[in-house]
Amino acid sequence: MASPSPPVSLDKANTTFCLDLLKQLSEEDKTANIFFSPFSISSALAMVMLGAGGNTASQISEVLCFTEKQQPPAPGEIVSEKPSAMRSQMNTRLQMQTQIQQSTRLPKYLLEVFSGCSQCLKNRNSEDDVHAKFSKLLETLNNPDVPYNLSVANRLYGEQTFQFLEGFLAGTKKHYNAELESLDFNSNAEEARVKINSWVEKKTQDKIKDLLASGVVDSATVLVLVNAIYFKGNWDQQFEEDSTIDADFRLNKNDTKPVKMMRQKSKFSFATIPEANCKILEMPYEGKDLSMFIILPNDIEDDTTGLEKLEKELTYEKFVEWTHPDLMGQTEIEVRLPRFKMEETYDMNDVLKSMGIVDAFDLTKSDFSGMSPATNLVLSKVVHKAFLEVNEEGTEAAAATAAVISERFIMIPEVFIADHPFLFFILHKTEKSVLFVGRFCSPV
Repeated sequence: MASPSPPVSLDKANTTFCLDLLKQLSEEDKTANIFFSPFSISSALAMVMLGAGGNTASQISEVLCFTEKQQPPAPGEIVSEKPSAMRSQMNTRLQMQTQIQQSTRLPKYLLEVFSGCSQCLKNRNSEDDVHAKFSKLLETLNNPDVPYNLSVANRLYGEQTFQFLEGFLAGTKKHYNAELESLDFNSNAEEARVKINSWVEKKTQDKIKDLLASGVVDSATVLVLVNAIYFKGNWDQQFEEDSTIDADFRLNKNDTKPVKMMRQKSKFSFATIPEANCKILEMPYEGKDLSMFIILPNDIEDDTTGLEKLEKELTYEKFVEWTHPDLMGQTEIEVRLPRFKMEETYDMNDVLKSMGIVDAFDLTKSDFSGMSPATNLVLSKVVHKAFLEVNEEGTEAAAATAAVISERFIMIPEVFIADHPFLFFILHKTEKSVLFVGRFCSPV
């Protein structure tokens, strides 16, 4: 029997999932622009997990990186006989934690995780902890007393004739502030779709329109879970519009497109990463709780965007190290950054399946026993849509998801010229939470 996976901190889980999803989308199209809110997708799927059981819950938890994936040793593989002293201490603490967790009374739907030896036991305490941490994070993000506009909203839309368990509704309301609104999907799915889209549009300041396309919900729909996130912030140091010039943006080694290149010279946190052949710039927003971190390769060295090697090698550990204040030194630097807009829509079903969420979409395997006494529930559609505008004043971004320490910088350059493809992350620094991530490869 496999032992329980140790819980992962929410900031590590969300960032790891963010990078996993970025790599998955990058593999599907190596030259496309990418923009999404990992936080929006994670919180929407976490609400789904709240009503899931057995292997369905385990797969969602592992893909969202709330728990470590169990990697049993291959047949004949010899496990290291002599762990280090530090590893021994960690193992002892984990064993004690496991004993405490296993002594707690578990609900029936979690005990079903024992359906096979390759599945791990998820204890109720660690799962509740995930949702409690989301609740705390949502409360922080929705703080009105900040110099930027950031709001996150969750909502449930249920078929008016369908029975949902009170525990599930209480949990989504408690942890995600998601109220249930009854709609008539059965006989008027189109009217229900329009109403959901209208709510999303309102919550994202009219930036996310038609989240649910025609036909996404129908008479068989029983529940739609929606997360909407909106952000608008001014740069802590704004660009002067008079300084913006016409310039060429290099798509690859051969092709270019015209852009409006914003320019300013000021003090920014900056670092070069020699082993990754790239540099990182932090551009804080007013209030400095949130920043955009831009990771720019020194040049285009592959046959596509110049980002392939960076995308493959970027891990949670490297991201934390590279963006750490002790690595990034303040220096006077001229920044050149394109003015740009992005709007992306993703049908997440195949992406999530390829990442490991399989049973939730399979009627013969799905387990949503924590959501309803019905045994025929299945996750039919997960849709994500995101919008971004970066200009001289700052950034406006919105997204919505529906589920149907050593110094390393060497010579500081005088300019940071983002005239070729780059990655960017909008990070809430105090919560260490990535709200938005993008890959800018081509001006629209």
